[in-house]
Amino acid sequence: MHLDRSIAPDFKLISSINLPEAQTHTLGNGILLRVINIGEQPVIRIECIFEAGNWYEKQIGASYFAIKMLSEGTSRLNSGEISEAFDRLGAFTEMMHTSDRIGIVVYCLSRFLPEVLPLVSQLIQQATIPEKELEELRNITLQNLKVNKEKNAYLATTEFRARLFGTEHPYGQSQDEDNIEQLSLDAIRQHYNEFIKNGRFTVVLAGQVEEADITLINDTLGKSQIGPHQAKPAFIVKSAYQGQEAVIEKPEAVQSSIRMGRVLFNRHHEDYFKMLVTNEILGGYFGSRLMKNIREEKGLTYGISSHVATLRNAGYFMIGTDVKKEFTELTIEEIKKEITKLQTERIGEEELTTVKNFMAGEFAGSLNTAFEVADRQKVLLLDSLPADFFNHYIDKIQAVTSDDVLAMANLYLKPEDMIVVIAGGK
Repeated sequence: MHLDRSIAPDFKLISSINLPEAQTHTLGNGILLRVINIGEQPVIRIECIFEAGNWYEKQIGASYFAIKMLSEGTSRLNSGEISEAFDRLGAFTEMMHTSDRIGIVVYCLSRFLPEVLPLVSQLIQQATIPEKELEELRNITLQNLKVNKEKNAYLATTEFRARLFGTEHPYGQSQDEDNIEQLSLDAIRQHYNEFIKNGRFTVVLAGQVEEADITLINDTLGKSQIGPHQAKPAFIVKSAYQGQEAVIEKPEAVQSSIRMGRVLFNRHHEDYFKMLVTNEILGGYFGSRLMKNIREEKGLTYGISSHVATLRNAGYFMIGTDVKKEFTELTIEEIKKEITKLQTERIGEEELTTVKNFMAGEFAGSLNTAFEVADRQKVLLLDSLPADFFNHYIDKIQAVTSDDVLAMANLYLKPEDMIVVIAGGK
């Protein structure tokens, strides 16, 4: 059969998505268990998620080191024995840390869950935070920080968030040599005892799950003593960043990293979906206006992008790129030109339709595995969103009009409301 490559293949527009539902169970100690029972392979991912990120620290860095130290020793096993126990089962572990939360993530074959769960329970309940291993982790963290501080992109991003939220705010904090060196063992152990060993957490189980697995989780993680809910401290975004430009000079650098943006909102905001589409048009995908102008037409950079970052209690908009030093000011001017164009000229229907269809396809393509579905379900649960939030994702995207885009650009993309951070020089 001859294939005529001059004729495009048929395609079908994606009109809706039904996110597989999660089963909800309550363990014997009141812990919430969410189960996403899908997938063709006998693999399971179990997550224990604690509301214990930077928001709850008594000393900066305590939450990061508390979660990272769980696998460094318990009352029964040392770090080598813990690593060997997981390796013997073919299990892969991660210790997750964000500003909002921390957690333990374990991937394993379904049949090994009965042996993996007691190990996870032991990390939560019997971690000793040994001093020798802590000093090793401290030295590794300091060395990694030293390497990162040689990178313009790292410097620009951390300074950008610090300027937006303030260095004392959980979303503006970043690792600092002084904080790491001064962090005490007592502060780490206190965070562990208060928020992990005796703290409330959520369990998310995804993959091929059987009823026996749920019973097993209740018999291990559902027996521990759990303390009361901890009140979250209040932090105020008190930095006045609007209209400022911050330059981190690096005379030896050939390139500069540019970050430009402002504080925004999280998924609960009424303009969230409208802003997602507006962002996509400006710099959210490879065919965006910033890419066409600054990469393809001007050749100033290999890549430029913008994104709407959503955190639990806030959010921000950021444009990011790396350019040669001599192109720094020209690039910033071109970014502002594209923003002005978005604010003054109504987008054509063909371009708007292309962007919305791309976003619908990208979203549908992000739900191929049980673990990807679980990631979406986690967002619903942990950010207290409606159960049908993602089921209406495509409807909300397709409902955005050219007038909406014009309004969003004028409301949230004013350059005078943003800060520009440059690492490298101008």
